[in-house]
Amino acid sequence: MRQGKTYLKKNDQVEVIAGKDKGRVGKVLRVLRDENKAIVERINIIKRHTKGREMNQQGQIVEKEAPLHVSNIQLICPECTKAGRIGKKILEDGTKVRFCKSCGESIDKK
Repeated sequence: MRQGKTYLKKNDQVEVIAGKDKGRVGKVLRVLRDENKAIVERINIIKRHTKGREMNQQGQIVEKEAPLHVSNIQLICPECTKAGRIGKKILEDGTKVRFCKSCGESIDKK
């Protein structure tokens, strides 16, 4: 599988734009670049039934986050606080930064 290009990074604030959790906001915990997916905090919760491994341990139902495809989430701009499209540009000093296409402000910390 081809590695996809994504604009998301760990600890970004994102909004879900499609699916059962549409409209919810969360923080990116992990980005799975090979699969073009991201795991978002308290979004897309699934239940896993685990078996007791030892004699004194009981089986249980564990709730955890499942990955979402990056096309179903949008980054929230910290300046204008809107979910929108993101662009990349190179500054005069040669560093690459992400910027919000609606307000034009840089998303990455300087």
